[in-house]
Amino acid sequence: MRSFCYIFVSVAVIIALASAADVGGRAEYVGGTMANLIGGTDGTIHATGLKNLSFTVSKGVIQVPYAQINLLEYGQKVDRRVAMAVLISPLLIMSKSRKQFLTIGFVGPDGEQQAMVLRLEKGSVRPLLASLEARTGIKVTYQDEEARKAGKG
Repeated sequence: MRSFCYIFVSVAVIIALASAADVGGRAEYVGGTMANLIGGTDGTIHATGLKNLSFTVSKGVIQVPYAQINLLEYGQKVDRRVAMAVLISPLLIMSKSRKQFLTIGFVGPDGEQQAMVLRLEKGSVRPLLASLEARTGIKVTYQDEEARKAGKG
């Protein structure tokens, strides 16, 4: 009986680790205040680290401590309020396909407010938002009811 319990616990841990590895996915940096990134930069976002959100691009890894994040906003469009000093391409705004946007506001190492707007793949949205809420303690703000349905399922 005892060995059955160990096997059960081991399987549960493996499943939990496998599902945690899926928290994130492909993302595109649309704009923001990151001086070392240009709009249209493709990368991978991961919210599996214990202390930092990671955005991996070809130039390296950008890490944002969860404790420094002060805004999480999800929507299917980018408006002036969300953009917060973010320049968006007119072609992106005029696009008819539904895109998933996550705005992350945070305090940078220099103490200044920073922002990243990322376009996410649809399949990665729900687990990513749930993980970010849990790790930052901040509730995601949804732009509208349609975004709430898409983000929460």
